[in-house]
Amino acid sequence: MNKKVLVLEDEDNIRGFVVINLRRAGYETVEFAMGEEAAAYLRDHQDVSIAVLDVMLPDISGFDVCRRIRGMGSKMGVIMLTAMGQESDRVTGLMTGADDYVTKPFSVAELVARVDALYRRVCGGGFQSDSLISGDYELNLRARELKKQGKKIELTQVEYLIMKNFLENPGKALSRDSILTTVWGKEYQGDLKVVDVNIRRLRLKIEEDAANPKHIMTVWGYGYKWEA
Repeated sequence: MNKKVLVLEDEDNIRGFVVINLRRAGYETVEFAMGEEAAAYLRDHQDVSIAVLDVMLPDISGFDVCRRIRGMGSKMGVIMLTAMGQESDRVTGLMTGADDYVTKPFSVAELVARVDALYRRVCGGGFQSDSLISGDYELNLRARELKKQGKKIELTQVEYLIMKNFLENPGKALSRDSILTTVWGKEYQGDLKVVDVNIRRLRLKIEEDAANPKHIMTVWGYGYKWEA
């Protein structure tokens, strides 16, 4: 997969600084100040690995661009740039399909580190040849796809890694900390809420009734476990 990052940020100084540092880190970049232009580019170019999306834009929001990315079935990594103190922005970004978020004002070194970590997750470490099966669910490790009774369920890369973690440990209670480390990596500096929000989003995709889950069960005060 190409090391190509799209940066969507309407403030020229911030966008330019991010782009310069991503290029220094070895990434090819494309940059936009308007959401509609970025969305149109992503529709016509399938070689972008990571999209860094600001939330507040002059036209459509970064959330809207993220929804369009996932609506196309794209598995590219998505990082949202959210405002300081706006927890609702972070939750909304994750629920619309983002993989991670960085809060403004941010250290550009931290952002590049987040891009590096997400790029490694998106690209993976080489495909395996088998599948993980649990009840009606089959996770194909070669295609990195989840199917329920043969019907494909669209997952982001983070959701895929969470499911892989669950199906490799059926019936085992996994702490939020262990899920965070396994999926986001030891270097991840975000809080545990990213785990809870992605679990909520995953339940909406795989459970018959997300409010009364049968498979992704909460272990109160600890984490989650998978039940077949």
